[in-house]
Amino acid sequence: MRVSFTEPAEEDLEAIGDWIVRDNPDRAITFVRELRRSCLQIGSRPRSYPFVEHRLNDGIRRRVHGNYLIFYRVTDTVEILRILPGARDYGRILFGDDDLD
Repeated sequence: MRVSFTEPAEEDLEAIGDWIVRDNPDRAITFVRELRRSCLQIGSRPRSYPFVEHRLNDGIRRRVHGNYLIFYRVTDTVEILRILPGARDYGRILFGDDDLD
């Protein structure tokens, strides 16, 4: 299945790279490539990953990549919505609330 990245997801990848480059420029490049590849791999099994709990009606799923969470929605394509550090308050970022685990 085709995978597309929203503008916020692209901005997340850039921000992740910018954060890592401060300490390890070489690793920043390779990590962002790995993270992007992990997103693209969702296209081969888009329904394999769990829905975000408490928000099943939104149809948003989550894949873990290291300490990062890849949020996406499956329609006729896989739409990568955001890529966030697992420690962030993703409920507030994605939905404007903080009632998620």
